Amino acid sequence: MYLSVPREIRPGERRVALTPDMVAQLVKKGHKVGVETNAGLAAQLPDALYSAAGAEILPDGQTAYKQADIILKVRAPEASELPLLKPDSVVVGTLGPLSQPEVGQQLADAKVTSFSLDLMPRITRAQSMDVLSSMSTVSGYRAVLSANLLVERFFPMLMTAAGTIAPAKVLILGAGVAGLQAIATAKRLGAVVQAFDVRPASREQVESLGASFLSLPVENAEATGGYARAMAEDEEKRERELLAEPVQKSDVVIATAMVPGRKAPELIDEPMVRSMHTGAVIVDLAAETGGNCALTVPGEVKVTEGGVIIDGTLNLASTMPSPASQLYARNVVTFLNHLFDTWAKDAASAADLPPVPDDEILTATRLTAKGEVTHAPTREKLSVAK
Repeated sequence: MYLSVPREIRPGERRVALTPDMVAQLVKKGHKVGVETNAGLAAQLPDALYSAAGAEILPDGQTAYKQADIILKVRAPEASELPLLKPDSVVVGTLGPLSQPEVGQQLADAKVTSFSLDLMPRITRAQSMDVLSSMSTVSGYRAVLSANLLVERFFPMLMTAAGTIAPAKVLILGAGVAGLQAIATAKRLGAVVQAFDVRPASREQVESLGASFLSLPVENAEATGGYARAMAEDEEKRERELLAEPVQKSDVVIATAMVPGRKAPELIDEPMVRSMHTGAVIVDLAAETGGNCALTVPGEVKVTEGGVIIDGTLNLASTMPSPASQLYARNVVTFLNHLFDTWAKDAASAADLPPVPDDEILTATRLTAKGEVTHAPTREKLSVAK
């Protein structure tokens, strides 16, 4: 089949869906791969590397879409790209149907079959395809580096002839993949780290990384698939009461608490921000879904009247585009291998594809099929207005 990689045109998106080493793997298996010129340039992957790996360099996005049996994307096609989609082609990417419900209908109207990798089931055999975990790893690492620069103090304890400087106190909210990576990174830099999560099962992982664990005794705090469930209003209030003192004493708070398809829980209210000392930093990884902090401005780094710095940078994974693209591309190719083995093994083009089989991974990730939305989970329209 012919696989195409258009250049990502969403503002701020610097990742690319395939890296040259993954192109080489696909070409070795007999597929043709086309990559739009400069598609990987923002990820430090020039066209020459793709050519050397066996890819055809395509002059523009229109050609990439026109020739494709399978289109590989990082983000969902933008409005200007939708008319370029070829009926019966296949789109694979993190299409974001939980936060953008309209995407499914747009792709159905384009008469394409699409698979959204952010719907990947959390089962053992799908771990190597789990793009959310891969990107959360990058985001958690990057959040700590951003905080380290913004806080303007040492993370480790320093003992000098002029005296001892105490280590930074870092509080991580949420002990999922991003939170655990943030804990590990902050510990490597020498900070004193505390972590909070509503799932008691997270304690062992947190403490294994050298952080102390804060928990809130609530029932059934873990949803299907290992994610935290949405909390009731009174539970969120209890969370804030528990966190008030640790937040006040922290030099850095990194907030990673998110619930798939829902507005992020508000864990840090305005009085808690006011209680923090001048120069303290909050990095809010949940900014794109409303933020864990009441004062987060999505896409901006702001300083409050009290001198607290709140970083609401969006799409942190894209600020490290080279390693993020490497991880994402490996997830994509693993998914493609599964797709070819279970569905497209004997098809010479997208037009020859049979109906998608009843496979746990393909059924969970399939968003549309030839004019119909086939996966429309119940979800809450996310509001990030402040």
